[in-house]
Amino acid sequence: MTRNPTTNAPSSLQDLVDLLKDDVKVKESTSKEKFLGAASSDGFGFCSVVFGWDMHDTVYSRELLISTKANGYRDIIASIDISTFRRIPWENNVPFFLLSFNDPDTKKPLPVDPRGTLQKTMDQAENMGFVPYAGVEYEYFNFKETPESAFDKKFHGLQPLTPGMHGYSLLRTQLNNKYFHELFDQSLAFDVDIEGHHTETGPGVLETALAYTSALRMADNAVLFKYLAKSVGMMNGIIPSFMAKPWANLPGCSGHIHVSMRDAEGKRNLFAVSDEELKTGRTGAANEDTRFISQEAEWFLAGILDGLADIMPTLVPNINGYKRLVVGDAYWAPNAVTYGYDSRAASVRIISPPSCPPAATRFEIRVPGADMNAYFALSAIFRLGLRGIEKKLPLTILPISKHEPEDRVNGKIQMLPLSLEAATARMMRPESIAREIFGDEFVNHYGGTREHEVRLWNEAVTNWEVERYLELA
Repeated sequence: MTRNPTTNAPSSLQDLVDLLKDDVKVKESTSKEKFLGAASSDGFGFCSVVFGWDMHDTVYSRELLISTKANGYRDIIASIDISTFRRIPWENNVPFFLLSFNDPDTKKPLPVDPRGTLQKTMDQAENMGFVPYAGVEYEYFNFKETPESAFDKKFHGLQPLTPGMHGYSLLRTQLNNKYFHELFDQSLAFDVDIEGHHTETGPGVLETALAYTSALRMADNAVLFKYLAKSVGMMNGIIPSFMAKPWANLPGCSGHIHVSMRDAEGKRNLFAVSDEELKTGRTGAANEDTRFISQEAEWFLAGILDGLADIMPTLVPNINGYKRLVVGDAYWAPNAVTYGYDSRAASVRIISPPSCPPAATRFEIRVPGADMNAYFALSAIFRLGLRGIEKKLPLTILPISKHEPEDRVNGKIQMLPLSLEAATARMMRPESIAREIFGDEFVNHYGGTREHEVRLWNEAVTNWEVERYLELA
């Protein structure tokens, strides 16, 4: 169960029955009777092929863990989490719940189920006396297109929602005022709280920061905001795109993640320094940049940096996402194992006093693009950080302010993998830290899905290749 149920979530099966007394169906068009039967048991059968094919319903290049010809693409169990109850305001308030997937024989969570993976991370933290908290910020391009018009154009020459570069503009939102405000208002009605919503740099770009909450609820909200934005967009003749790098010569779309941990009651920020330490900084801090974060936070940071290169496919899962990182500093997309106090040039930005109150102390992970899967990304970040705390890893890397430009080529700074192929190969090594924190089942399956993406990319012939080589090669 999520640590932070939705506003009107039922607390028992009888509450659920009462809640749905006037409904006849539940999203996705399941009869209320079937849904209540599943909610009162282990769940209902769901085709396992959702773990056996890609986003375009193409079966993976090689058979993986969950869904295969050998097992007949059998059913798995979809377990209903009634604490995630919402109503979809733009679909006549039809009831909506999130699911987790379990093995039909053992009834245990599938090792590659996104919600189950993050729930296991939450349990690991709880056993150590911590409650993970997080926030997600999405940048996304918006196009005056429909699925049909984009398809007819072969996804070329799409019309941006607005022209020009207008970050933080009050004026540009007036051009599509209805859509802009519907995104915010429908999010609130859908129990996906928003902290900030504004234009960002780029033609038709918006940024939406989701309100800070417990990590599992945050991942739910992050995934549901994409669903909401695309739904609201369709109703307005607009396609919002969370693709990481839709334009070669413009900034990409980030999916920045903010993380911290609180005590078991969810009240005290365990990354914050004490009132006494706030006066002069923590004694024994690794350097000036970490003076105003706790010892646990410094270990957590060291854990992230130690394993960052090994878990890259969980942060940057698609071929296109690495196009955002290749240009790196030119567009504020960090591509090295770096950190720094309040530094947007670093992969991990320390946000702490004196720039914020102690209670707001946190890390911003700036590597992910908007195409990341929030469940996997948050799981990777917190598992790395918890490993850092368990091992009391020392912070031996200097902050980014101490680096020289040549350090990126002389080996003093570790660069991150800059292609999905390289990132996947690194994650799948026998000695990978990803295997240590996730286990072999997850890495072999998830890595296999990323190898499938690489294979499809390597087989593709792009317009760039034809234009460059057709005549002159």
